[in-house]
Amino acid sequence: MDTNKLLLVIIAILLPPVGVFLKKGAGKDLLINILLCIFFFVPGLIHALWVVLQE
Repeated sequence: MDTNKLLLVIIAILLPPVGVFLKKGAGKDLLINILLCIFFFVPGLIHALWVVLQE
């Protein structure tokens, strides 16, 4: 695991929408993550980690 991915994981844990934005940019993944974080934090966190770690 390289340093950039490790930093993205840490950002995704602390601020999930920011981690998704840094990985995918402004798009449908960011919108989905923001909605998940508004309703419940944990699903937004899981989604952010999934987006950051997939490749």
